[in-house]
Amino acid sequence: MKARVKWVEGMTFVGESGSGHAVVMDGSPESGGRDLGVRPMEMLLLGMGGCTAFDVVLILKRGREPVEDCVVEVEADRAETDPKIFTDIRVRYIVSGRGLDRAKVDRAVALSAEKYCSASVMLGAMAKITHEVELVDTAA
Repeated sequence: MKARVKWVEGMTFVGESGSGHAVVMDGSPESGGRDLGVRPMEMLLLGMGGCTAFDVVLILKRGREPVEDCVVEVEADRAETDPKIFTDIRVRYIVSGRGLDRAKVDRAVALSAEKYCSASVMLGAMAKITHEVELVDTAA
C-alpha cells in the first residue's frame, strides 16, 4: 500500500492513494491554512470510521441480515500537549434495517473493533475506544 502527499501552497496538501484517488487536506486559518480541505487528524478518524463501517456492513450482509443503512459517527478527544494524540474515541453506529438481530449487529461491531478494522486496532493501542450501537427498525 502506498500514498503520496504533495504540498500545494500555504498549508494545503493533496494526498493521492496508491489506488489513484485524491483528497485535499488543509489547515485552519489560525495555522496558515485556507480551510480548503479536511485536517490530517480528521483523516485518521474518517479512515477509522470508513474501515469499521465497511466491516460491519460486510459482516451483516454475509450473515444475511437485512441491513439497509449504516452510519458511523466518530468523536475524539486529543491530548493538550504535543504530540496531540487521540486519548478517547467514541464510535456510534446507527444501523437500519427491517427486523435486524441485535446480537448479530453487536457481534459485527465487536468483530470489526477487535479483529478486522486495522485502523481501530492501531488507534486503540493509544486511545480508549468506546462503542455504542443504535438499531433503527425500518419496518415500523
